[in-house]
Order: sequence, then structure tokens, then C-alpha cells
Amino acid sequence: MLRSLYNWTISLAQTPYALWALAIVAFVESSFFPIPPDVLMIPMIIARPSRAFIIAGVAMVASVAGGMFGYYIGAALMETVGQPILEMYGKADSFEEMSAVFNAYGAWAVVVAGVTFLPFKVITIASGVTGLPLGVFIVSSIFARSLRFFLVAALLWKYGTPIRDFIERRLGLVFIAFCVLLLGGFALIGLL
Repeated sequence: MLRSLYNWTISLAQTPYALWALAIVAFVESSFFPIPPDVLMIPMIIARPSRAFIIAGVAMVASVAGGMFGYYIGAALMETVGQPILEMYGKADSFEEMSAVFNAYGAWAVVVAGVTFLPFKVITIASGVTGLPLGVFIVSSIFARSLRFFLVAALLWKYGTPIRDFIERRLGLVFIAFCVLLLGGFALIGLL
């Protein structure tokens, strides 16, 4: 089922409504949809490199808006909508433990999930449930999603098709390494 959903998402890049489809996919991915917008964004940019940054901008704006919907799910609809979504992703049992850690590192959790291929939807819902200040959530989301989508767009704009394999297979690991180094640097500064 996931493979057919993935293929359907990729097929949207071929339609005249691809930018609207990207906006919808980016919006719903931030709150409940399992396929990341990169799947649609990458073929769109390869097909039209001159529109790379417009495409990234649409993905970022829609993703942040979708993240705000995820935040709302967590804040107002946890019992009716949020809990089933967490159960679908197998995160319901570990949610309480994650909430305690989340409260300590909320903005960083949003940044790390927003930049990497970790499930951003879980973090958006957690942000609402734990009461992360909305302003902190929005700023962190804008920063993270801009970094992710505009970096992908810049790489594709500059290097084209050859970078596609790297992005699809390894960019998540590079972002995770970057986040670990960034957090490690802040921890080191805190120790000095």
C-alpha cells in the first residue's frame, strides 16, 4: 500500500497542477500523511530547475501551515484525532516518555524533525499536546523546513539529476549528522 501511495505521489509531478499537489502533500505530510513532499518536489525541480526556489517556497509555506494544523490536532483534538495517528505510526506507547523529553528540548525537536526525515507530523502533534509556545513552534518550523527544502532545491538547481540519488538515499543521514554536530557544539559551549 505504501509503495502505491508513493507511486501516486510521484505521478502528481507530471500533472499541470503539480505545484498545487505539492502544496497539498506538504500540508498533509506535516500533520498525518506518510509520504514526504520531497518525493514530489525532487522530480518537479529536475523537470524545471529555473523554478527550484519557487517550488521550495511553496513546500515550506504549506508544510509550516500543515504543521500548525498538526499542532492544533495535538492541542485540541488529541483524543479523537491525535491518538489514532500516533497509534498508526506506532508512537502511542512511547508518547508519554517522549513528551517529557520534548518539554525540555521542544524547539530543537521541531528543528531536528523538520530538517531530517523523522516523522515531522509526530513532532507537530507533540508540540500541541505539550503546549510548546506557538510562536516558538512556528519560528522553529520555518527555520527547519526552509533549511530542508531550500537546500534540496539548491542542490538540484546546481547539480541536477546526478544529485537526485544522493538526496533520496543519504540526505536524511547528512541532516542527522549535522544536527548531532550542532547540538554537540551547543552542549560543548554550555560546558565551557
